[in-house]
Amino acid sequence: QVQLVESGGGLVQPGGSLRLSCVASRSIVSLNALGWYRQTPGKERELVARITSGGTVTYGDSVKGRFTISGDNANNTLYLQMNSLKPEDTAVYYCYAQIFIYSRLDYWGQGTQVTVSS
Repeated sequence: QVQLVESGGGLVQPGGSLRLSCVASRSIVSLNALGWYRQTPGKERELVARITSGGTVTYGDSVKGRFTISGDNANNTLYLQMNSLKPEDTAVYYCYAQIFIYSRLDYWGQGTQVTVSS
């Protein structure tokens, strides 16, 4: 089993920055992809950033040029650096891991709230 725990959310003013962290309970074997998704009430969860085990990175259109996904493999940690934050970035941000061992397994963190407001 794998547990993902997000941290780093909070209240920030428009134009500010935050860095989210996601720590896995153990190193992940047979990893396909890692990512960050976000969700607001009444809306579907949407892609923020995703990185494959091969290093391919995909960003949601609304965050391109402002957010950066990265990882520290030695510490089982995934990061999301968020710059130039806008009110529309307000959401619960979830860490995601996709693993394939004998079948596909999806793991989600509990989420961390990001609120962008003046």
